[in-house]
Amino acid sequence: MRAVVQRVKSAKVEVDTEITGEIDSGLLVFLGIGKEDDQKDADYLLEKIINLRIFEDDEDKLNLSALDLNKDIMLVSQFTLFGDCRKGRRPSFFEAAPPAEAEKLYGYFVEQAKKSELKIETGKFQAMMDVKLVNDGPVTILVDSKKNF
Repeated sequence: MRAVVQRVKSAKVEVDTEITGEIDSGLLVFLGIGKEDDQKDADYLLEKIINLRIFEDDEDKLNLSALDLNKDIMLVSQFTLFGDCRKGRRPSFFEAAPPAEAEKLYGYFVEQAKKSELKIETGKFQAMMDVKLVNDGPVTILVDSKKNF
């Protein structure tokens, strides 16, 4: 699994002008699921994301996590994170999980995230979404359950 984690002042997801999720200060997480991923990958990535120390402490050091500060989290599925652009100009999505498998694992990830007691909002799986956000910093972190980066 791969995630692009952005620290935000606010974020909102709309599908066909309907708001599917909205958060205040917290994390916007774009989540990609690979064909080799399983629940262990989801568990690892979730633990990593909610505990990422990317919020400032009293000394302006990135030393606090979303969990420490009770921050909101917006989860948005994004298969394009597995787009391979190394060859040619059109990305290959060979490594992305098939939609049915990805939806199941995405659902598991959301379910587990909600157990954290943080406010968890989502987009809509496999929908065309308008994602609106106000970056905070900006702070953007890439996380990969296979530790490729």
